Amino acid sequence: MEKILLEENIKRLMEIMDIEVTEGFDDEGNPDFKYYAFDWDDNIMFMPTEIMVKTFGDQEIGMGTADFAEYRSQIGKNDFDYKGHTVTGFADEPFINFGPAGNEQFVKDSLVASTGPSWDDFVECINGGSIFAIITARGHNPEALRQGVEEIVRAGKAGLSIESCVESLKRYKGVIEGNPDEMFSEYLDMCKFHPVSFGKGSAANPEKDKIIALEGFIEHVNRLSEELKVTMELENDIQNNFVPKIGFSDDDKSNVDNVMKYLDDKDGESNVNVYYTKDDKVKM
Repeated sequence: MEKILLEENIKRLMEIMDIEVTEGFDDEGNPDFKYYAFDWDDNIMFMPTEIMVKTFGDQEIGMGTADFAEYRSQIGKNDFDYKGHTVTGFADEPFINFGPAGNEQFVKDSLVASTGPSWDDFVECINGGSIFAIITARGHNPEALRQGVEEIVRAGKAGLSIESCVESLKRYKGVIEGNPDEMFSEYLDMCKFHPVSFGKGSAANPEKDKIIALEGFIEHVNRLSEELKVTMELENDIQNNFVPKIGFSDDDKSNVDNVMKYLDDKDGESNVNVYYTKDDKVKM
């Protein structure tokens, strides 16, 4: 009886609020209220984009993002050997490929990059129509991140399916028909794209800005959950089904440690799970 009541309330809520999406579905066909926050580089994908560093003799070479996560605390402080070169500091424009000048290239690289440790979760998220945030140290225009996601979904990259996504969105709305392009666009409008060094912040030290972005996303999903509870006027035992479950994944240990400290300092954020994905996906 509770399951029938829950299904009826969900349908009524969608009609009242005209909600385009909430989250994915559980094994019984009910919304699972899972949300996702992803770092991009070396987490969703291994992008070919490089940070430019200066070597002995004032030459400039590129450093991949995975290597940069390991060496970034040393750059400009201590000289060190890197692939047969002695790195002495950052180049004059070390993150030029990660800013607005690299917007177009970001989309192209996304289509050809190999997939990272959180890729399966990303596919589950997109195909299930779940709300997500991209929280990256990159400094592209946010629209470039959105376009990159849109392009790889439309291309069906490595398991992504716009058809599955749209079918999930139809289930949320309780409709059979709908314009797929419009529904997919409205879905992306509800997701968040945070290149934290766009216009400000530091791609070299993005920890604080990533926390600010994550904090905003937590507030976003908690607000959606509260709207569901209030509008549906659920009993206390059923309200527990509407606690949002948020997963944040990042391959940079410094970012993970700072997020964990932030969550420890924020009483009541126990619904957020953090995953460290440098070598393997590990729940922290």
